[in-house]
Amino acid sequence: MSNHPEDMTIYVEKTAPEARQRKPPEGIQGWGADLDPQARPAYPKERTPPRFIHRHWDELEQQEPSVKVFHSTERPGLTPVFGTAQPPSGLSGMLRAGAFRYSENDLRHWLMLLFADRVNVVEGILDDLAHGHVPNLFREMGGPAEWRHNRAGFVRKAAIAAGVVALLLYVNGRRRRR
Repeated sequence: MSNHPEDMTIYVEKTAPEARQRKPPEGIQGWGADLDPQARPAYPKERTPPRFIHRHWDELEQQEPSVKVFHSTERPGLTPVFGTAQPPSGLSGMLRAGAFRYSENDLRHWLMLLFADRVNVVEGILDDLAHGHVPNLFREMGGPAEWRHNRAGFVRKAAIAAGVVALLLYVNGRRRRR
């Protein structure tokens, strides 16, 4: 990443609040009722200008990326601050990289990201098994909370799962007999 100011896009709201205020349109009763400061519930505690008008910075300092950070194709640069705790890795990381080749208004972008999330779950389970930890899927997927707070839904899901497993066993048994 270059250090030229024109290459680094920083997204900061620089519009004064007064510039965004509009006069109430004619004919809509109640529109702009809170424009008069005396009619506002928090008026005595409001300050004009706002408290934090004297900032010690002009713009946010750009965070330096230490891992691969994906960003939208609609935006030329990275936002000033971004997360690096879970860098993309494995098959799910490759799927995410593929998803960010498409625009955010393309359905492929979002479907690939959803699929990458599902693949990441499987990768996490395989990683747990590789390190000798057998995951408690019932607990990790919220089973005890579902049983405690939505017992009818839990029973319905268990019945559907049991029906699907029974159907698969039945179909598999018929196949072996032939």
